[in-house]
Order: sequence, then C-alpha cells, then structure tokens
Amino acid sequence: MRSTLWAFIRLGRPHFLAGGFLLHALGACIAWFSGAPVNITVYVWTQLAISATQLMTHFANEYFDLAADRANLTATAWSGGSRVLPAAELPPRVALIASLVLMASALCAALVLALVVQAGVLTLPLLLLALALAWFYSAPPVRLHSRGWGELSASLVVPCLTPLVGYYTQAGRLSTLPVLAVVPLACLQFAMLMAINFPDAAGDAAVGKRTLVVRLGARSGAVVRAAAIALAYLSLPLLVALGLPSLVALALLPLIPLALWQLWRTARGD
Repeated sequence: MRSTLWAFIRLGRPHFLAGGFLLHALGACIAWFSGAPVNITVYVWTQLAISATQLMTHFANEYFDLAADRANLTATAWSGGSRVLPAAELPPRVALIASLVLMASALCAALVLALVVQAGVLTLPLLLLALALAWFYSAPPVRLHSRGWGELSASLVVPCLTPLVGYYTQAGRLSTLPVLAVVPLACLQFAMLMAINFPDAAGDAAVGKRTLVVRLGARSGAVVRAAAIALAYLSLPLLVALGLPSLVALALLPLIPLALWQLWRTARGD
C-alpha cells in the first residue's frame, strides 16, 4: 500500500505545483500593490481552482503521453513524465480517473468563485479558458503539444493566466500592470519548455508527438529558445516605459549572467 501511494504521488509530479502557488501569489500581490485589499476566502478558492487544474494537467499528460514516455530512452528529472506508468507501477486508468476527478474539482472551485463568492464576472471565463487549454494540451482530439502549439499554450496558461486570475479575483478588474509583469515570465517559460522537450525529441518523434522542437529540429529549436531568453531581457526597457515599475525590471538583471551562460551552452551544442 505504501509503495502504491508513493507511486500515485510521483505520478502527479507535485514538485511542479510550486509554480502555481508562486504565480497566483504574484497576481494577488500586484493587486495589493495597486490598492486592492486581499480577500483570503477568494484567495483560497482561487488557489484550489489553480492547483486542481495544474494537477489535472499532470495526470492527463501521464495518461495521454504514455506511448511517448515508453519510447523515451533519455528521460530526465524534469522531462519524460514521472516514469510511473511506463514502469507499470500503476495501471494507466488511474491517471485518467485522477485527471477527471481533478477537472471536476477545478470546475466546482471555479463555480464557487463565480456564483457564491462572486469574485467577478470574468472569473469563470478566465478559469474555463485555462482549464480547456490545460486539458487539450495533451488530450485528443486537439493535442496542442503534438501540433507545435504546446509550448505557446503552456506559456499562456502558466505564467500569464495564473497571475491574471490572481490579480482579477482580488482587484475585480483587469489592468495593464499584471500584463506587463508577465511578459518576461512568459518568454522564460517558453524557453524552459523548449529546453525540456530537447531530451524527449527522439521518443516524441517516434510516436508522432510533434512538439515544436521535433518540428523545428535541434538547431532551429535552439535558436528559437535563445531568442525567447533574449526577449525576456530585451523587452524590459519597453515594459518600463509602458508602466512596469523600474525596480521590478532591475530585479531581473542579476539573472543576466545565467542567461548568457545558457545561451553560450546552447551555441556550442549542449
């Protein structure tokens, strides 16, 4: 029983949940910075909706990407899935059932926010958009990640929609400030997704999972990834001119040496 429970926990890849907590907190903090008081009830229900959506995505990916994960001989700690299903530690239907239960949970939390807590008229549409993009990232018939749109859709859901939902549910309105704040994050998320798709490329191509890396090839994919990293920093002067606080932009500057190091490694073929 203990080994089964541990396999189920690993199947959900909970270490990725930290991003959902941090990005939701970012949106709420921007709302607070803009003068909106933080509503704890709204915050908790929003976090439930976000985390349920994120976990749904993890379990759904494990189920729908099983063929690709089995074909993947170069999985890493961050790519290639949890390896629980390819190792037959749990039957695949466990992942499917868990994803459907979590989808229902996310829908319930979204409905509570919209109808009971009344967090704003756009709360339900925003959460439903995130839920749909998250589900169809790997689920048929859309399978965004197999059409070359997976990296872009995940970059929209995770670093963009999550803070925007956090901001909107607290402030009750939309504004340009959270949009400006998430632009560098979206670029870096896109670069990260490109990076973790490189070691999966051979297995993905073998089963017809045509990610952007598979479609572009290693050399062009590396160039696109480098451009995304560069854009995250080159966009900062324009974002500040449009209203992003200069201190926020300055906080990203200490990471430039790490970005340059990654670009150098990419250029030499790593």
